[in-house]
Amino acid sequence: MTSTPPHVELVDVGKRFSGVQALQGITLAIERGTVHGLVGENGAGKSTLGRIIAGAHSPDAGTMHVDGKEVSYRAPRDALADGVTMIAQELTLVPQRSVLENVFLGNEASHLGVVVDHPMRERYNELCARAGFDLPADDPVGTLRIADQQKVEILRALARDAKLVVMDEPTAALTSDESARLLAIVRGLREAGTTIVYVSHFLPEVLSIADTVTVLRDGRLIHTKPAASETPASVVTAMLGRPMEMTFPDKVYPPADAQTVLSVRGLTRPPAFEDISFDIRAGEIVGLAGLIGSGRTEVARAIFGADRFDSGEVTLGGKVLKIRSPRGAIRAGIAMLPESRKDQGLHMRSPIVQNVSLAHLDEVSSNGVILPLQERRRVEALTKRVDVRASRLGAWVSTLSGGNQQKVLFAKWLFQSPRALLADEPTRGVDVGAKRAIYQLIQTLAAEGLAVLLISSELEEVLGLAHRIVVIRGGQLVAEFDGRTATENDVLHAACATGGIAA
Repeated sequence: MTSTPPHVELVDVGKRFSGVQALQGITLAIERGTVHGLVGENGAGKSTLGRIIAGAHSPDAGTMHVDGKEVSYRAPRDALADGVTMIAQELTLVPQRSVLENVFLGNEASHLGVVVDHPMRERYNELCARAGFDLPADDPVGTLRIADQQKVEILRALARDAKLVVMDEPTAALTSDESARLLAIVRGLREAGTTIVYVSHFLPEVLSIADTVTVLRDGRLIHTKPAASETPASVVTAMLGRPMEMTFPDKVYPPADAQTVLSVRGLTRPPAFEDISFDIRAGEIVGLAGLIGSGRTEVARAIFGADRFDSGEVTLGGKVLKIRSPRGAIRAGIAMLPESRKDQGLHMRSPIVQNVSLAHLDEVSSNGVILPLQERRRVEALTKRVDVRASRLGAWVSTLSGGNQQKVLFAKWLFQSPRALLADEPTRGVDVGAKRAIYQLIQTLAAEGLAVLLISSELEEVLGLAHRIVVIRGGQLVAEFDGRTATENDVLHAACATGGIAA
């Protein structure tokens, strides 16, 4: 008798980037028709391992077998020929093209070399019905919210009828309902015989969906165990090499007489938001809670000058601002961490030093000429302050873990000591260890007198950090809660219009 080989088997696989050993000695078997979870801190190597399986990276050492035969993928197209594809953490879509075109990119229906639209539309409607998604086929992908762009990636993977799908942080930008729907899709794929390699930092999610869990730390495989035998606490201990309390820092409330730093009055831009008013005092963290699409991000972008608003006013330190662009906001003393660091916050293929100083070149220039030594000193001090862990300041931001990329964003906005910080999804795509560091950093900045507006899809994060919580629904503020007494039920009821409104 011959036993069925694993769907994928890796033996002593290694990978280096710019002198950094990302993976070392990885030996792992992924069984056919299972969900195999890969977990670890950002920088542990889990995404790199997923990319090697999907052909996006080639290993420097070791061998890989797919369906029992040795493979040496040089590109994702090679892996796709073997029925292996990937939904990447950083979206790989063509913004100017329609949803339909992105879903079938490289897999178009054609006749005599001419793309045929009708069968693709029929197939698209079938995929949307199967996934429970409602996305207009002809909308340009670049006009969609991050959560909807993630759905396009999922539909594209489904359209390829892959036998093995690597999913890298697939729910990072989804609401709880959307995440539950995706997990149902994953279970359906497994029941149909598809193998899923599931990379995520949401540990309860991984343990609920995976058959087997592999823990990586510092590029090495720590252990592989049945998911049923693991708990979030046991996984965190394996990830970090030590136990860790998964709690938030103790809240330090601003003094009762703390002055108002940021004041928003009657901010309106229909249909995105209307009559938005709130204040943030020095040292205060105000959470802006609500469902994706409620207008949270749009309000922050308007305050920052990235989008225009029709009426209302923004006041900083008692002075009414006439901000027409992010440059004006930066000069006034407002900083913003956008929800997508890749698309809106960082130049991924530029060095750390340039990313940190780019918005503040006047500070490190003389007569229009950049002073490299002065620039480097300023950047080095800032990256040490926020604990960016990189081999050198000249390293490309794209080579850093998600947590370190996010810290580079913090360093960028601390360059000129802002008075107000708008933090939109500050821990998106960040592992549990880096999250704790970012929570502590936000609290420290508030304690130094910054006014912080915190936007997060993770309600636990808002409740754990915010001194006060305002809830937005349908573009309008509908409730406000004290951070000392607010509960998850309070905020959810207000966000979903399923309960009474608090003031």
